Amino acid sequence: MEGTIYTTREAILKRAHEVIGIPLKDIDLTGRLSTGKGAIGTVIEESWYGYTPNSESEPDFPEAGVELKVTPYVRGKNGIRAKERLVCNIINYMEEYNKTFQTSAFWHKCNTMLLMSYEHIKGVPKGEFHIDAAILFQFPEEDLIIIEQDWEKIMYKVRMGLAHEISEGDTMYLAACTKGANAASVRRQPFSQIPAKQRAYSLKGSYMTQVLNKYIFGDVQNPRIIRHWSFLRHCTFEEYIINKVSQFYGMTQNQLKNLFGVDSNAKSLNEILLARMLNVSGRIAYTEEFQKANIVPKTIRVQYTGRIKESMSFPTFDFIELSHEYVWEESELYNYLAPTKFMFVIFQENINGEYVFSRVMFWNIPNADLEEVRVVWERTVRIIREGVRLIPTARGMTNNLPKQSESRVAHVRPHGRDSRDTLPLPDGRFMTKQCFWLNNTYIATQIGLNND
Repeated sequence: MEGTIYTTREAILKRAHEVIGIPLKDIDLTGRLSTGKGAIGTVIEESWYGYTPNSESEPDFPEAGVELKVTPYVRGKNGIRAKERLVCNIINYMEEYNKTFQTSAFWHKCNTMLLMSYEHIKGVPKGEFHIDAAILFQFPEEDLIIIEQDWEKIMYKVRMGLAHEISEGDTMYLAACTKGANAASVRRQPFSQIPAKQRAYSLKGSYMTQVLNKYIFGDVQNPRIIRHWSFLRHCTFEEYIINKVSQFYGMTQNQLKNLFGVDSNAKSLNEILLARMLNVSGRIAYTEEFQKANIVPKTIRVQYTGRIKESMSFPTFDFIELSHEYVWEESELYNYLAPTKFMFVIFQENINGEYVFSRVMFWNIPNADLEEVRVVWERTVRIIREGVRLIPTARGMTNNLPKQSESRVAHVRPHGRDSRDTLPLPDGRFMTKQCFWLNNTYIATQIGLNND
């Protein structure tokens, strides 16, 4: 590449190690740090390696076949996690559909990456940040086979004229995230006249969290479900799971507890039982594959009448932080719901009132329904900014946040331990903790129940 002398992997990595510990403000020669999102990566490209960011089609160091990626992480009570997904290159639907994975734009650009990490600390100026690690990263075999399956799932929708229905939650590690200045950023697709959102290949934040912890920080690995990647040569990860657990369909929860010698009634009981079915210890959510793919197990209890009693809750939101969200695609709710794949563990109540293990299914929210959630989110944000109306009733305090009757998909309601479990509103008042929920009636339709 013109303007760079780093043409071998050894030279590239050596130069990367030399930047470790230097504050970015001492590196930035062009004032890039003040330009917003993506500025830190550009500083490393321009001011440290001495080249202008190149085209989408080639790796940053084409002679060496290496793509440069700078990735931030944050420290929390649960340890280190990636701050965001790792965005790769824009998907050209008109060209990509007739390629193989090995000839795809993603593989050409990102099969070998120079990963440089830095800690993002809230309230600290970007100029004070510094690179703290750098590695040359190639996908391990066990991940690569799932990534190739992910790519095929994305391309299947393109080839079927359904690029406008692509969702990050369709896949496990490699996702197609929205990429553009706004919701109007669209592209042509080859087998439909419907414009599709502009999307880019990306590695999910959950996958990058595992990469950081395993390859950069060297933390203890989580147990694996798939003992050897060759098992996935003939089926997808989801098919493998379903095949393994289907032999236990029809058993009651108590029968499963006795079979596996589990003496527990904890909320995580069904996760523990599923882990035993798959010959792993602990909870299924903590296995390496579930962590990498951000698969969230959710137990669904279908009553004898064929209805679901409980709606599905998401994490409690902070009223003040939510009031400062302005872009749906950058909101906490979108970035939780859009890339997440759920594993529904379905139990059906029998005539004796016992819950029988019926089936598991993998699900992610369709784009059209995600837009419905967006409407609920927008209204919630607006109400919180304008001031929530707290209305005393005979049963306690109610409010004017979106109700279940107002949307077929989602609503907002309390998620605190009791009425004393509160958070401050922007105007200084306190209110019972709230969260977004997916309606029980909506979940029923998604698993194929008739709500009539």
